[in-house]
Amino acid sequence: MPRPAQAREAIARFAAEYGVKYPKAVDKVLKDREVLLAHFDFPADHWVHLRTTNAIESTFATVKLRTRKTKGAGSRTAGLAMAYKLLAAAQARWRCVNAPHQVALVRAGATFVDGFIIEREDQRDAA
Repeated sequence: MPRPAQAREAIARFAAEYGVKYPKAVDKVLKDREVLLAHFDFPADHWVHLRTTNAIESTFATVKLRTRKTKGAGSRTAGLAMAYKLLAAAQARWRCVNAPHQVALVRAGATFVDGFIIEREDQRDAA
């Protein structure tokens, strides 16, 4: 698994290599570096779930495709019913969260560094 240090190094290499040719893209990546690396502040088992960039869009892709094929949903009620049924069917194929026992820790505000839980503040400095 990649580490935050490796990710920061990759961003630095990206900036050095493409800074002259694509300055706006490099500025955007450098400006949003901490947001891009925020998933490292969660349990390592959850990283695979946090890396998606379009969770909402991929959830509704089935509904969008069906709406296009049927040339619209007809009425608002029919559209809502169709969306409900399609999402209920799609839900059966969704992945479960890895390490669901750690979700409670995240919600409780536990501190994670490089994907590992830090029990005490003095351990945080050691990591």
